[in-house]
Amino acid sequence: MTIAQVEIAEQRMQQQWHDLVMAEQASQPLEVLEQMYDSYILLAEEFNASVEEYQRQRQSRRTNAPAWRSSSLAGPVLPHQNKKQDAKLAS
Repeated sequence: MTIAQVEIAEQRMQQQWHDLVMAEQASQPLEVLEQMYDSYILLAEEFNASVEEYQRQRQSRRTNAPAWRSSSLAGPVLPHQNKKQDAKLAS
């Protein structure tokens, strides 16, 4: 699951809500509104499931990362390279 897929699910859900509000304002029959609401609920559940899957995958990638990888993010450990301070220490 990618963040783009999560965003698409969110947009679909928001569009359905917008359409439902517009249908209510246009005085659509109650049956139509109920059907649109049911569709909105399904899209909301789909969005929630996609968010959970995305978070699960991110967590899985974090916990399955090799131990050396997290320490290497700080960069390699290099010997001291401050020449002025080294010259003072040598004196």
